[in-house]
Amino acid sequence: MEELVDINHIEAKVEAKDWKDAIRKAGALLLNSDDIEEAYIENMIRSVEELGPYIVLSKGFALAHSAPCPEVKRTSVSLVNLSEPVEFGSRNDPVTVVMCLACKDKGDHMEYLQKIARKLMEDNMINRLGSCTDTKELYATING
Repeated sequence: MEELVDINHIEAKVEAKDWKDAIRKAGALLLNSDDIEEAYIENMIRSVEELGPYIVLSKGFALAHSAPCPEVKRTSVSLVNLSEPVEFGSRNDPVTVVMCLACKDKGDHMEYLQKIARKLMEDNMINRLGSCTDTKELYATING
């Protein structure tokens, strides 16, 4: 089994008051492990403000990210499911699962996007991730 998301970058039943807070909470897991600087979280939010909710890739799922930049110290990914869904202003709202992708360069970016896409295409994956009740279950589901 290849680990897609480190256990320290996963949190279940996160409370978020809105989509910005959801991105901040998912990003905080990468900030706390010193994989990114705080400015990267604001870059992700600004991307949605400028380009719209393009990060809501499918029903209930948002992949928060921004272009590779100096604020990313190490390529990594985090995952949270929300205790209550939030609206991003997308036709795929409401969102219950937020993944944060931080990449140092475009090569890493494409490689991680492919891995994430393969995992998310598995049977009913978004619903399974959204219904996990604790961090260990969420870890086992995304990395299983």
